[in-house]
Amino acid sequence: MTASQSMKPTPGSPSDQELVAVVQGDHGGARGNAAANELLGRYRRRAYLWCLRIVRDHELALEMAQESLLLAWRSLPGFDSRSQFSSWLFAIVRNRCLTALRPRILSRDAAVEPDGLTGEDADPLDRLALMQEESAVLEAIRESLEPVEQDALWLRAVECVPVDEITRLLGITSASGARGVLQAARRKLRARLGSRWEER
Repeated sequence: MTASQSMKPTPGSPSDQELVAVVQGDHGGARGNAAANELLGRYRRRAYLWCLRIVRDHELALEMAQESLLLAWRSLPGFDSRSQFSSWLFAIVRNRCLTALRPRILSRDAAVEPDGLTGEDADPLDRLALMQEESAVLEAIRESLEPVEQDALWLRAVECVPVDEITRLLGITSASGARGVLQAARRKLRARLGSRWEER
């Protein structure tokens, strides 16, 4: 199960929007706290993975994810639902991590946890081949793409965020917006990976 799949609410449970409405109607109250716990619990692992990708340190990623979720809870009364909750939360996480890294040399990684890529019953040789392929792609992303291209590619390919929303989230001001950034990223990856990328 991928990180994105694991965040989906179970059938019959409230949607993100419904939980946000409960939190906003009873922020700090028993019903609001219960709704906030359920809502933010859906994104706990995803927030950690977002942070780990940016800060590349397990302990710091845990700390940043916890701080981001707390900030999101405090900010929920002002959330206006013009964007998806996940996109709004991603913006909070990204800003918090970049603020924490500002005094340091920024180092990014598009890695996700390896145990989420294959099942436990996969053939060891198949798993090794997949890990080597993933490693080549991730190395190409780190070395070939600008930070904004890495972010745009992650949001589009992994989080399935609409292109217009990516433009807004990342503050892209060029006329072509995120579409142009994604096209440039794909061209660079094709040049780096050749036929392997063409097969994707």
